Amino acid sequence: MMISLRKRPVGALVTAAALALASLAGTAAWTATPASASGRAATDTALASASGDASSSPGNRASALTLPRPTGPYATGRDTLFLTDHGRADPWVPAAGPRRLLISLHYPARPGSGGDPAPYMPEAEARLMLAQRGLDDPEWPGLVAAARTHSRTAARPAPGRFPLVLLSPGFGTPRATLTGLAEELASRGYVVATADHAYESTGTELPDGRVLTCAACDEVDAQPDEAGRRKVLAAVATGRAADFSFLLDRLTGPRPAWRHARTIDARRVGMAGHSIGGNAAASTMAADRRVDAGVNMDGMFFDPVTAHGLDRRPFLMLGTDTGHAPGAGDTSWDEGWDRLDGFKRWLTVRDSGHFTFTDTPAIGEQLGIVDPGAPLSAARSTTITRAYVTAFFDRSLRGRPARLLDGPAPAHPEVLFQRP
Repeated sequence: MMISLRKRPVGALVTAAALALASLAGTAAWTATPASASGRAATDTALASASGDASSSPGNRASALTLPRPTGPYATGRDTLFLTDHGRADPWVPAAGPRRLLISLHYPARPGSGGDPAPYMPEAEARLMLAQRGLDDPEWPGLVAAARTHSRTAARPAPGRFPLVLLSPGFGTPRATLTGLAEELASRGYVVATADHAYESTGTELPDGRVLTCAACDEVDAQPDEAGRRKVLAAVATGRAADFSFLLDRLTGPRPAWRHARTIDARRVGMAGHSIGGNAAASTMAADRRVDAGVNMDGMFFDPVTAHGLDRRPFLMLGTDTGHAPGAGDTSWDEGWDRLDGFKRWLTVRDSGHFTFTDTPAIGEQLGIVDPGAPLSAARSTTITRAYVTAFFDRSLRGRPARLLDGPAPAHPEVLFQRP
């Protein structure tokens, strides 16, 4: 959950969650450092062995940048929507006019249909995201932008109606960084809508080519103290709740904006988010009864879980063990846990980092980037995130048994069940 658009040295990279924890409990912020040439080669070789289609040569990294393949039975398609909420001015740049959202829609598709694989992200967005993290290799924006996805553009939907999952990225982070999770859920029979919230990302490229940068990040940076920063970040979460209520109207209302909206079962809606997006999942559930279940992936509850709970709707908290175990420093999880009044699970992951639950580990390993504070491998990061988020939505939206949520599993020894 990065709080500033301005470029910093790598060692000074800060997330809003880590910043708050650092001031409360002395927790170190997330850092990343480029690997040595030999380390980069070893990483590429390991990826080639693990995936079968990654190059073992650092000089051929373009072919190595690929997202982990989805594991479900469905092929996946992807559409993009650009929506304008004429009922609200943008909260960060009112002079820009109405609130705007860019939405990626991943959905179960008919095998063999569609065009080319969907692009990962525009190069302008990749450049700004990498620069914010202090990663200046001139080749990397093009490589990241061209990362291979597993969804086809213009694919025909699979027959049937499917539950809808809303995804919200971390503060300052493009929606593309949740693509791997979106593709996995779509391959398992969900329609997935991932939102970029205007002026809340390092870069959001509009259909006309303009790139919006992170005015909300500047607003956080302008605050004189942590109380001010927390207040702005709470407004981010509640603002996103309004965004997703609008999005639900446009996807499930009488005149839907998406051409394949008939594939959505509006009676079964879940939401997950990373970092501030995880907080936004709870905020959206509090504001909109249509959302039946939520997941917070390593996000501080700047906007607290409401005192009266979430009307007994299920909620999963999945986070780092160092930052989000009971009493670890982020007391908002302890408070949120006490207020959650439905089926709930509090899981932490050993050796994970703030970005473990996104595409960052998979992309970073292929670029030869290491995070010494989060030694969990990209393969394990991907497997754990997919397994537990999918199990939770299968249980909550489909009524399927989810034994994975009953207690520790030998297949996932890194995952700890917290019962404060």
